[in-house]
Amino acid sequence: MFGKKRHVDEPPVPLVPWTDAWEFAITDEERPVAGQRKHAALGVRAFRVPQSSGGQRVNAPCAFFPPQPSAADARRLYEDAEGSRLLCSVGEPQDVEGRRHYEVRDAQGEAIGTIQRIAPLKHALKPTWRIAQPGHPEIISSAEWATGGPREMVQRGAGKLLLGVVQAVADMGAEGGDQPAKSRVLEWKAGDELVLTSEGDLRFLVRAAWLDRRLVFAYALLRAG
Repeated sequence: MFGKKRHVDEPPVPLVPWTDAWEFAITDEERPVAGQRKHAALGVRAFRVPQSSGGQRVNAPCAFFPPQPSAADARRLYEDAEGSRLLCSVGEPQDVEGRRHYEVRDAQGEAIGTIQRIAPLKHALKPTWRIAQPGHPEIISSAEWATGGPREMVQRGAGKLLLGVVQAVADMGAEGGDQPAKSRVLEWKAGDELVLTSEGDLRFLVRAAWLDRRLVFAYALLRAG
């Protein structure tokens, strides 16, 4: 058994407002293995923020997937586990100059930005992605503007804080035991400003206060789908 539900005498894990989420991961782990806890306590799969609650580490939810996924609901996220308060939605893709654009809308249906998927070039194996938020330069990942691994990027001066950031994100919820191999780490920049660090498609660390977290959630939703 790899996890278990919350014990009856444990308080519920608090909800974090999505606007206050700086570091988060997609996971169903609510309470990591630590101290007397030999098994992780699991909840619903959600975007979760590592926090301390009652002297213990918890992963508090800040955005939820649909409680009952369906084709019509697949590209929506919610503020509550019951799916009664819409957070944002992702529209059908539109091809614009060779890029696939996904418009992201808030709960009132207003556009808040666009996620762009760029088909790979002949020498590349994977597509690249960009995030467009009105009023700011396009957010471009190091998959486009740098080569080599994260350590090489640091050594070349592309991101002085990257290794510390990577460790902070990678350690979310980890308490002892063997850890899985690290996924690819990307830096995301708007112009010369570092705005986001991601590991794989599951862990994220926001670096710029102006970055709309819902756009990061939408990007992760598209990648997870």
